[in-house]
Amino acid sequence: MSKAKTLFITGVSSGFGRALAQVALSRGYRVVGTVRNAAAKAEFESLHAENAFAYELDVTHFAAIDAVIANVESHVGPIDVLVNNAGYGHEGVMEESSLDEMRRQFDVNVFGAVAMIKALLPFMRQRRHGHIINITSMGGFITMPGISYYCGSKFALEGISETLSKELAPFNIHVTAVAPGSFRTDWAGRSMVRSARSIADYDALFDPIRQAREEKSGKQLGDPLKAASAMLEVIESSNPPAHLLLGSDALELVRQKIESFSAEIDRWETLTRSTDG
Repeated sequence: MSKAKTLFITGVSSGFGRALAQVALSRGYRVVGTVRNAAAKAEFESLHAENAFAYELDVTHFAAIDAVIANVESHVGPIDVLVNNAGYGHEGVMEESSLDEMRRQFDVNVFGAVAMIKALLPFMRQRRHGHIINITSMGGFITMPGISYYCGSKFALEGISETLSKELAPFNIHVTAVAPGSFRTDWAGRSMVRSARSIADYDALFDPIRQAREEKSGKQLGDPLKAASAMLEVIESSNPPAHLLLGSDALELVRQKIESFSAEIDRWETLTRSTDG
């Protein structure tokens, strides 16, 4: 690494954000992270005397984002890489889950990420340099009962990321959607918002899924520190991918989805073609 890159990571108090910040700091990067309160700010900045900077920011406070980005650019330095990591999982059968819960899920996972990008893009575009990493999920490709709002938000972020990568290519700005599988983070633990059960018809389908997720929490295959190393490899790449799956479970499940989707397309091809003309 010729010059220490500056990473801006949303949500550095736990999960992938904390793991990436720790590994990046250990390798000489400068890391700016968003936290939720003054205590978390002090704790994060104690990780490194010179290269750790924290800002109090809730990514759903959209009106506050421009000022934070401008402050970082003028006081810390140019941001080379934005990592949209802040997010959470909502779990609940769709019929049992309120529209307010859906709005909150999309405000954090989609609108928060887009607001961060929009605030930083004028700086990156002027420099003709930059890399945006959006942490999505294998749930941005595959689905399972009980996380429709979460999958919907990650499908949306995948689509926005891929489109954005084409819009920004002329400016030498890369966009990578990083889709992790199951990792040992707090995603399925204290970070998850769960809707209350209310309709018995869904018990047989959903109760075992909820129970299995709770029991598996903390024992997942994926190591967040290894995910952090993988993301840094992408950051250092001269030709980073538009999509990166992390974890063998994500790889297997997404390949199964692609095969199933391809077979379904083939099965209905005649009907699909019948609408031309």
